[in-house]
Amino acid sequence: MKSWKTTVLGILTILGAVVVAVKAMLDSDPSTMADWGIVATAVTSGLGFIFARDNKVTSEQANAK
Repeated sequence: MKSWKTTVLGILTILGAVVVAVKAMLDSDPSTMADWGIVATAVTSGLGFIFARDNKVTSEQANAK
């Protein structure tokens, strides 16, 4: 894994969004609802980070060429 920084950031972004949504669904307050639009946006952003390349990683190192 050459771009470990962006991959870790992407995983943390996705996990954070999912944890907040699950917490909102499972708490005892019926007025608390998960905002699935924000969750979808965070998951999409996290996937972008996972597939991104660190600034210090060259195309050759990332096998992009």
